[in-house]
Amino acid sequence: MNSIFKDFAMSGSGTRERIVDAANALFYQLGFEQTSFTHIAEAVGITRGNFYYHFKLKDEILDAVIASRFSATEAMLELWEQVSDSPEGRLCCFAEMLMVNRVKIRGYGCPVGTLSTELAKLDHPSRHGANEIFSLFRIWLRRQFELAGRSGDADDLAMHLLARSQGVATLAHAFQDEEFIRKEVKTMREWIKGVCTCSS
Repeated sequence: MNSIFKDFAMSGSGTRERIVDAANALFYQLGFEQTSFTHIAEAVGITRGNFYYHFKLKDEILDAVIASRFSATEAMLELWEQVSDSPEGRLCCFAEMLMVNRVKIRGYGCPVGTLSTELAKLDHPSRHGANEIFSLFRIWLRRQFELAGRSGDADDLAMHLLARSQGVATLAHAFQDEEFIRKEVKTMREWIKGVCTCSS
């Protein structure tokens, strides 16, 4: 399954793409502020000079990472559209994302949430771009609830599910608890079924 939590394999990619992939993983694991040019250059296996040929500023890499994550999220949502022909099934794909990525979530939290939070604390200009990934999820979830017959409160339901997934990721990371993710995803699936059934 395509995922914003995927392993960032670098073989076969151009140098610029390898830099973005490595930065993507390091921003997730270490945080944006704690990741240096040296960290990224060492991960890619290139000299600083070669690195600067592609990116002069760390903020340029950040923008490239955000764009990459946005594209990966779009691809993932498109895949979910193909996986299930019902809104309920597609909404459950969203919930199952937590289970699919439970090991990484336990280790580092949610990549979307952690980056958005860090950039907000830094009052970084790119925080708005990072938040667009949340907006992408919100719009997609709202559309699924609308298709399930919940037009009147679709956005409220979308925000509830999005907020719940973020809460699960945050607490699973804080307590290092994969079983918590498993239980919460089961509850989320039951909630989704109930919401979709009520609209039938």
